[in-house]
Amino acid sequence: MKPILFVLAAGMGSRYGGLKQLDGVGPNGETIMDYSIFDAIRSGFGRVVFVIRKDFEQDFREKIIGKYENHIPVETVFQSPDKLPEGFSCPEGRTKPWGTNHAVLMGKGVINGPFAVINADDFYGRDSFGVIGRELSGARGKANDYCMVGFRVGNTLSESGSVARGVCGTDDGGYLASVVERTAIERIDGKIQFVDGDGRIVILDENTPVSMNMWGFTPDYFDYSEEYFKDFLRKNADNLKSEYFIPLMVNELVTKNIARVKVLDTTSKWFGVTYAADRQGVVDKIRALIDAGEYPEKLF
Repeated sequence: MKPILFVLAAGMGSRYGGLKQLDGVGPNGETIMDYSIFDAIRSGFGRVVFVIRKDFEQDFREKIIGKYENHIPVETVFQSPDKLPEGFSCPEGRTKPWGTNHAVLMGKGVINGPFAVINADDFYGRDSFGVIGRELSGARGKANDYCMVGFRVGNTLSESGSVARGVCGTDDGGYLASVVERTAIERIDGKIQFVDGDGRIVILDENTPVSMNMWGFTPDYFDYSEEYFKDFLRKNADNLKSEYFIPLMVNELVTKNIARVKVLDTTSKWFGVTYAADRQGVVDKIRALIDAGEYPEKLF
């Protein structure tokens, strides 16, 4: 069975404004997501599952899903704040869903094999899909053995401002030991740096792996996620801004030695629309990749 691509497309871009997942950045109106689907198809993925919000389903189907017909099978699932485990109810005043790992849980009923998780509005690049596609192709029947693409931090920076990244530590075998969220990472005088909690400047090597939310799982991950989500809700349901993130779940499994996560290196350069000022840069970078022969002028 070919691996499945699970695309997280339910979020709104608060800093950018609007549904940036539907914003055309390619020469024929292609979205960043279109390039991800194109890369996934040529990397051996056999199906795509989108998680979206019900309120923009029609717009999404008209602008996005129709173009993939005859290219790859597509399914859609929905994320909403009231989709909770049995025995739990959405607290009054909660309007936003519960974060990225809650979104992943929405795929439990339709995903039955190894799958990769990506953000809809991030450009990951051809090599990253090839790397994770190969890893997941050999994961059928396995359990507790996951992976993530560790992008080199120097390939993930924004020219418009500082960024937050999950900086990864690995053991001698190349498996994930820790993910620490670092904020205000930027290149200053040629060096990539951030300021730690004690006010000290920390320099990062160009090739330090960081998480860009490109994960590989097997279906057993859903059961772990559901059980831990119950604990999360018991502790955090009253906090209307609390979110159940993928790294939170992964860290729980890794620190308790329940599962391991292989960190996969990639030469791909990540980019995305973090700030509105990033948009033209994305358009220019995609144009350059097309001119270099990485992508055709028209994808679908």
